[in-house]
Amino acid sequence: MNFKIAVLPGDGIGPEISVQGVNVMDAVCHKFGHQVEYTYALCGADAIDKVGNPFPEETFRICQEADAVLFSAVGDPKYDNDPTAKVRPEQGLLAMRKQLGLFANIRPVQTFKCLLHKSPLRAELVEGADFLCIRELTGGMYFGEKYQDNDLAYDTNKYTRPEIERILKVAFEYAMKRRKHLTVVDKANVLASSRLWRQVAQEMAPQYPDVTTDYMFVDNAAMRMIQEPTFFDVMVTENTFGDILTDEGSCISGSMGLLPSASTGESTPVFEPIHGSWPQAKGKNIANPLAQILSVAMLFEHFDCQEEGKLIREAVDASLDACVRTPEIQVEGGAKYGTKEVGAWIVEYIRKA
Repeated sequence: MNFKIAVLPGDGIGPEISVQGVNVMDAVCHKFGHQVEYTYALCGADAIDKVGNPFPEETFRICQEADAVLFSAVGDPKYDNDPTAKVRPEQGLLAMRKQLGLFANIRPVQTFKCLLHKSPLRAELVEGADFLCIRELTGGMYFGEKYQDNDLAYDTNKYTRPEIERILKVAFEYAMKRRKHLTVVDKANVLASSRLWRQVAQEMAPQYPDVTTDYMFVDNAAMRMIQEPTFFDVMVTENTFGDILTDEGSCISGSMGLLPSASTGESTPVFEPIHGSWPQAKGKNIANPLAQILSVAMLFEHFDCQEEGKLIREAVDASLDACVRTPEIQVEGGAKYGTKEVGAWIVEYIRKA
């Protein structure tokens, strides 16, 4: 199989973890006889600094012409700490999602047995947790009408029936492939937009009779994720709620550096770690590359290359079991491994497998 991959390293630790993702993809492609071609493009603060636009037209073109995008992270403190900034790195991420029509964000939340002690929750609560958060990505308050002056500000949480139907279809289909349990998360007791979400979900549920569908207010869902994360199989929700809940879910595993994601929709899919750019760690060789590497596994699986994805997951599990880990998840007294060393160990495992 031939792959054309757009690589967007971005900001902060992005370029460091991006290298490890590309190295792993190269190793897997070599092992399985695939051909891969990379095209690198600017995004985020790096793109603002160089061309004044966090998602330049050239980057959009490169993404459109690719089979998939391997994205890393955007963000920089000089923009975070300036509330008057008109152009921000994160606008590039939103632009990419909107312009590529990536309306479905798929975030797996899982625990690793050897890292249960790293979770802020008790091991008996998180052991066996394995669920998908499916977040609507191109609607709601992030893209609705906005206004701000010195005395008034508002964001409009707007959704249409087609937008809701298409993300629910994704969620029901994922539930059919898993344990056949879907939880629709909303705030239908307060918000009109949520009431439309619940109405549409109730209308669609009979089309999937094998799926047990339940409904949960977002505040209850946030609490249930902490009290009983093993309850969930597939969770679907709107953009703003999804942004918050997926970050909450990432803590269950014990490190944001462990979890990948995929954004899919009308055009080129994007695969990325869920964490941010962590600018404080830039250049220190301490960033965990596993989320980026597992994003490569999701990329292969998206193209039905299941054996390739499985091998990457085996290599990641083996690295954790062997305590080849970056500092934030290393055992006390364990050997010191950096971003490069963890990536190299996984590449070598793949080559020898």
